[in-house]
Order: sequence, then C-alpha cells, then structure tokens
Amino acid sequence: MARGQRTESDFDRELSDLPPELRWREWKARVEAVLFAAAKPVTRDILARVVGRECALELLLDDLKEDLRGRPVELVRAGEGFALHTRPAFGPALRVAFEIPADARQLTKLEAGVLMGIAYFQPVTRGELSETFGREISRDLIAGLREDGLIAAGPRSPKPGAPYAYVTTEKFLLEFGFESLRDLPDLEALNDAGLIGSDPSSDAGSAEPQAENARKMPATA
Repeated sequence: MARGQRTESDFDRELSDLPPELRWREWKARVEAVLFAAAKPVTRDILARVVGRECALELLLDDLKEDLRGRPVELVRAGEGFALHTRPAFGPALRVAFEIPADARQLTKLEAGVLMGIAYFQPVTRGELSETFGREISRDLIAGLREDGLIAAGPRSPKPGAPYAYVTTEKFLLEFGFESLRDLPDLEALNDAGLIGSDPSSDAGSAEPQAENARKMPATA
C-alpha cells in the first residue's frame, strides 16, 4: 500500500472511545465537511458513510441547520439531497468577488413559464409543452434550460418517434428555494406572477426580467 494511503476499514465511524457529546460534535463536523466539499446535493446514504450506526442523522442535520443560523451559509434540502447554500443576502458580495456582470442572463417570462410547466407536468415532451403554451417551444429554449442545469432528459415518450420527455433537476429545487416539488406554488400564484394565463406571443425570447420568485441565473458557457 502506498505511503499515507488508508483503507476504508481504517476509518473510525463509531468513535466509541469518545464521550457522547464529543462524538456528536465530530459526526456533525464530518457531515458539514462533506457538504462543504460537495459540488452537488448529497444524499443521506452518502452522509451515513461518515457517521456511526448510532447516529440519528435526521436530528444531526437539524442540529447543524440550527448551528448555521445567522451565518452566511445555510443548510438546504433539495429532493433527496442536502447542500450548503449561500444566503441570498450575500448575493451582491459574490457577484463582486467573482465579477459576475450585473446584466447576467435572466430567464425570460417564456423560459420561466416553460420551466414551471415542466415542473408541474413532468415528464413532459417539447411537443406537449408547445400544445400547452399554444406556440412552438423551440429546441434552443429547451437546450438553454438544460445548459443551466435546471432540467434534464427523462424517459422517452411512448408517442410516435419516442421523443424525450423532460424533468426538473435538484439544481432547479435549489435555485428556486424548494425542498421538493410539493413546495411548488399553486397555479393561481403562477397566474398572478404572469407566468401562465397571458398571451405567450408577448414573449418572443427577448431578455426580459423573470418573475420575482425566480432567482437570477448566471449565463453558462
């Protein structure tokens, strides 16, 4: 074995030599470290790899969330995963630090509407979305949402040609502040926001601001 390399069996999950309070603190620090290092939401199964069998992981996550209260980052849930997310109040500081342009691309009203249509009716094909909106939903629009990481290809439809159906992603949940799809606003709220129920031809894909409940999305390369 190479010098410094450790096998999984060398890793002490149980920490049975520590008193309960210190054991809990160490487990919590491990979970926070994993969440900090992760590039995407982390599932319970992955987090369970670094804590002992006696660890009540749900309670530990609640405890960690409380520890982060008042700090620049917060623990958020997205679907079956968990992540550390910068609080919205620190968005301006991040934009300055990483030189994100003030006019970074925002979702148009049509893009936001299509995204919400996918969220509500997934898995849904581009043709079905076109029928819903009464206008052609372009491949470019779908490709843009995929490049932003907000949607992904789901199962193929049983319709002729077996077109791909689309689904939302964990990033969609994170960016819009939803723990799960059950948190989606009702259709009346979307109508009030102007995302549905208006003339879709009024948004031809120009760079208009998105609805207030949709966060600003940076352009992808």
